[in-house]
Amino acid sequence: MGRIVNCVVLVFVVLSLLAVPAFSAETAGNTVKVFILAGQSNMEGKSKVSLWDHQAKDPKTKDFFAHLRDGDGWVNRDDVFIKFLERHGKLTVGYGSRSCCGSEFEFGYVLGEHFKEPVLLIKAAWGGHSIFKNFRPPSAGLPSAELLQEELKKAQDRVKKDNEKRKQNKPLPTMDEIKAIYGASYRNMMKEVKDVMDNYQQLFPTLKGKKLDIAGFYWFQGYNDQFGDQAPGEYKSNMIHFIKDVRKDLGKPELPFVIAAIGTWGWDGTKSPKEGSGTEKVLNGQMAMNNVPEFKGNVKAFQTALLHDKQAAKLYPNWSKHFDEWQKVGSDRPYHYLGSAIWYTRIGKQAAEEMIKLLK
Repeated sequence: MGRIVNCVVLVFVVLSLLAVPAFSAETAGNTVKVFILAGQSNMEGKSKVSLWDHQAKDPKTKDFFAHLRDGDGWVNRDDVFIKFLERHGKLTVGYGSRSCCGSEFEFGYVLGEHFKEPVLLIKAAWGGHSIFKNFRPPSAGLPSAELLQEELKKAQDRVKKDNEKRKQNKPLPTMDEIKAIYGASYRNMMKEVKDVMDNYQQLFPTLKGKKLDIAGFYWFQGYNDQFGDQAPGEYKSNMIHFIKDVRKDLGKPELPFVIAAIGTWGWDGTKSPKEGSGTEKVLNGQMAMNNVPEFKGNVKAFQTALLHDKQAAKLYPNWSKHFDEWQKVGSDRPYHYLGSAIWYTRIGKQAAEEMIKLLK
């Protein structure tokens, strides 16, 4: 008799568990964890979705992507949402540049697994934009008058030559137009965040009635700051200004910051960039954030070069001669991390794990 009772109880418990609905944003609490992702082309994401589709089925790599798959397709998370400029929806593959993906997929996935609350990613990224100019933080001020004047002269000379060549009479650039470029991407980034915060209930009906909590910032940038006489050496200063200004503008004085430090030079597994190069200066400026006293415990920079994709690196040098083989492991040049789905995924995973550590 005792066995029968136990069996009945066991069946009841199992049926009760089966009746519990799967987790979704609709069944979560009233708070949404918001993470801002910003930077240039590598934050956009430059790994072709066609490569992801291939490697997710290739016996040599499918296990690596298994957690991101749902049957024969990609996971569409009900608890993680993303807004990337003109696109928005549930987190899945393809929220990079056109027909591409980046580190945001794994970043959001790991955070989705970690939080009971739903997660919202706001991504603001534009290719070719430096922190010296486009993302220049307000408190950094403008560059020297001499540099601005030199930049104005070059811009005017270009227009003059173009006018002569095309027999046109376009107006010459003004100093106000030159100055306006500085910080434009910073302002657009903050505008994007505000727009999403104001309209998230229309963008994501599932989140209607919930409260947004800006929980962290993920920065993936640096390539364009390698060049020029001033930008590389000024990176550390600009990064400090950037972090402080973002925190001030968002009203979050200790907002956790994770920085994916430049690693495009490390596509072949090298551990250090050329000594004295602009790349080294940018890398050092980014990694120096780990040693700024006031950022202790709430800012973390990590080296993306250490996460490189060995197979893609092996085939890249002669990619054009072995294109069919190459496109099964990579889809772009070294400055875009070889367009490697594996490399971008590793970066996203470490960025999320570092973020979780800071949040603890």
